Formats: sequence, C-alpha cells, structure tokens
Amino acid sequence: MNLSAIRIRRATTDDFQSLKSLWNSMRLPADELEKRLTEFQVIEAADGQIVGAIGVQIIRQHALLHSEGYTDFAVADAARQLFWERIQTITAHHRVFRLWTQEDSPFWVRWGFQPATIKLLERLPVEWKRSEKPWLTYQLKDEAALATVEKELEAFRESEKKRAAETVDQARSVIKTITIIGFIVGFVGIGIAIYIFMRRGLSLPLH
Repeated sequence: MNLSAIRIRRATTDDFQSLKSLWNSMRLPADELEKRLTEFQVIEAADGQIVGAIGVQIIRQHALLHSEGYTDFAVADAARQLFWERIQTITAHHRVFRLWTQEDSPFWVRWGFQPATIKLLERLPVEWKRSEKPWLTYQLKDEAALATVEKELEAFRESEKKRAAETVDQARSVIKTITIIGFIVGFVGIGIAIYIFMRRGLSLPLH
C-alpha cells in the first residue's frame, strides 16, 4: 500500500458499514460505537477504503482517545502520526487540557503519554471511570496555571464591571445635579421675569 496516499478525515454516516466491519474485526462493541460515530477520525486509502479509525471523545477540558483499529496494520504508524496531528488540532479548538487513553500501543508512549498516577486519576472525568484498565495520560496545558489565569481574568472582569458601574453611577449623579441646577436656574429665571413684568406694570402711567 502506498502510505503517502492515505489521508485522514472525520467519519460520516456513509462510513458505518466499513467501520462496523473494522470494529467487529477488532472485537469492539460495534452497536455501542455506532451511536458515537461522529467522534471518529478515519484513515482512508487511495482507493477510498477505510483502513483505520480512532475515536476522540471530549468532555469538558479532557479528551479520550478510544477504539483504535486498523484493517491493515502496515499503515498503523503512519496513520497514528496523522491521527496525532489531527488530535492536536481538535483539542486546541476545544481548549482541552489533558488527553486520556487506554490504548496500549507503544506509539502513544513514544509520543509522550505516561501512566496515570493515583493523583492524576482524580482528574479523570467520572464518565470514564467505569473501566479498570490502566490509563495513559498526556498533559496538553498546565491546568493549575490556566486555572490561576482564569481566576485572575475573572477577578479583572469583575473589577471592570464594578468600575463601569461606579462610572455610570457618577454620570447619573452628575446628570441629576445638572438637571436640578437647571430647574433651579429656570425657576429663578421665571421668578425674575415675573418680577420685572410686575415692576413694569406698576410703573406704567395711569390715563
């Protein structure tokens, strides 16, 4: 097979039969995975045949790589490199902090995945804790540092909101003061006008 001709793309419903055959050959739960078909990225050969696939499920700031399989393992390493590039793009778009997988291929360890410690497993989303198989994990971003930055940004936003509210209140006070002064000046002006009018009326000669 010409490895340079393989390409990666997102799975579509038209791929189901091919994926079902692949999942069955890998002894994966095809009926369950059918409901999650759009999670999959597929490797397509030059003739249009699907020769590999992997699922990428995202929950909050975590991504799970799952159900990896190939019809031809001769393309596996080349396919995984394409998968890895695509996974990084997808996770960056979704602001994922950490990757998780129970795939046991040495490839993932070579690319930096490490066995998850008990402490790290505390961060594993509860939705994935059903499985007792060993976990590998890969940190994309420093969660603690990002959490600190998020808190600082939130504090800054709250400070700006408070400052804006104070500015609005000050502006309203100034407008209210100007309005009151305007009324006072108006009333004084009317009073003066009435006074002048009455004085002129009194000063007119009688015929």
